[in-house]
Amino acid sequence: MTQDPASDRIWRRAEIESPCVKICVVHPETRLCTGCLRSIDEIAQWSRLTPDARRAIMEELPAREARHRVRRGGRAARLKKG
Repeated sequence: MTQDPASDRIWRRAEIESPCVKICVVHPETRLCTGCLRSIDEIAQWSRLTPDARRAIMEELPAREARHRVRRGGRAARLKKG
């Protein structure tokens, strides 16, 4: 039995993949997912975004990672709050 090449094309999509790594935790200060670094709005809209819009977000993600590496003060900051 041979497969219809036209039906195979239906399942092949040339879209950009999602950056999701299945670590879905929103950082309380940056409001970005700590896994993929997207905002909640970007995550919610991802399937409806154009490939160009997705690509633009993907290009921004490496720069966003630095926001999560900023120390929040550690023990010294906790002592100041008390």
